Amino acid sequence: MTNLKHIWNFFASVKLAIFTLCSLAITSIIGTIIPQGESPAFYAKQYGNEAAQFMQVLDIPDMYYSWWFLLLLLTLSVNLIVCSIERFPRVWKIIHTDNLQISAERVAKMANVNEWQFAPEKSGVIDPIAIFKTINMTPDSRPVDGGTLYFSQSGKYSRTGVYLVHLSIIVIFIGAIVGSILGFKGSVMIPELQGTSKFFSSEDSSSIDLGFTVRCDEFIIEFYDNGMPKEYQSTLTVLEDGNEIFTKDIQVNSPLTYKGITFYQSSYQGYQDFIFSVTDKKTGMNKEAILPFQKQQNWEEADLRFGIVNAEALGQRVTKTKLWLKNGASPAVLSWLGDNEDNIVTTEENSYDVNVKQMYATGLQVAKDPGVWIVYIGCGLMLVGLYMAFFLSHKRLWLFHDTSAANHKLILGGNSNKNKIAFKQLFSKLENKINKLA
Repeated sequence: MTNLKHIWNFFASVKLAIFTLCSLAITSIIGTIIPQGESPAFYAKQYGNEAAQFMQVLDIPDMYYSWWFLLLLLTLSVNLIVCSIERFPRVWKIIHTDNLQISAERVAKMANVNEWQFAPEKSGVIDPIAIFKTINMTPDSRPVDGGTLYFSQSGKYSRTGVYLVHLSIIVIFIGAIVGSILGFKGSVMIPELQGTSKFFSSEDSSSIDLGFTVRCDEFIIEFYDNGMPKEYQSTLTVLEDGNEIFTKDIQVNSPLTYKGITFYQSSYQGYQDFIFSVTDKKTGMNKEAILPFQKQQNWEEADLRFGIVNAEALGQRVTKTKLWLKNGASPAVLSWLGDNEDNIVTTEENSYDVNVKQMYATGLQVAKDPGVWIVYIGCGLMLVGLYMAFFLSHKRLWLFHDTSAANHKLILGGNSNKNKIAFKQLFSKLENKINKLA
């Protein structure tokens, strides 16, 4: 029994909570500074062989899933639960105690106290209920020897704020565990005009079926003058059983979510293929095709052949393409076109609206976290608990109306568990009210 008591006291210790929180803070900083999830060769190149081996032993490359980090979280959770079980019953007893059972002598010995005497004929003027209403409080009362005792309080449940914070941390941990067990993370690269129903897990690179298809209809990217990417977005369409469900444009901070699975815009890849769109101005017929570099394409219905014979690029970005286009027996036409610009190309027999765009693949991060709403609830509980703990206080006020002596007496006493300055101002407001009456 003694050993169990020692174990209980260990986990109920505030020192253990401080140590665990500091350890978690320090390790989280380390996990932020040192990249996570990289290959052993990366750490060896970045930090040296000996440091890399030490990191591997401590699972620092995958720190947030390491046994010792999870042990710290478990220790903090047990510490919070034991501390709450140890201290909460006393707080609950204070909240629900019968404050009218206190004696008048004890009211007179409080840290905040004042006393008034007045003639019996002024008793009709003294209305304790009206006095308390000055500060928007309604008192309870009971007869005591020699008079009547009044009591009122506010913010009694503010004492539970710290325990609500404890609960919120546990709820957040539960949400994280649910997300870790039932959720997944991965990535996928989808070329324009193509779709996929699978993605690759970030843990073991295995393919995971989505249960539906995501198609990239278009990828748009803007560049700075020096060729660096400025911003980019993808137009994605969700399909089920061959039917289009909905389409959405996504950017870095504007993901797409369907059936609890979220797709985040994360990267892109440029190809040496081109998306070609041509419209016959005579017939109105339109042709869209993926055009490999320096390969000829035939459009038999329009008796048209075309291809990209040259291109200008800035890094991996194609800025101009040289189009070769031949209509029937007419001589071939060569024309330089800006990337993704609408142009009119004319032959001896016809004119065509032409758009040539470099083909890209959109890089998406794929994530499912069924525990995220549990985490959100925990965060909400934490905000409520912190507000109660830091901005509210339990204020208690007693007023004893003594009518036993020749001169009647009023004794006002009170206390607050925190924010003593604000309580002193409240107490002074009551004193001023009684001074005017007495």
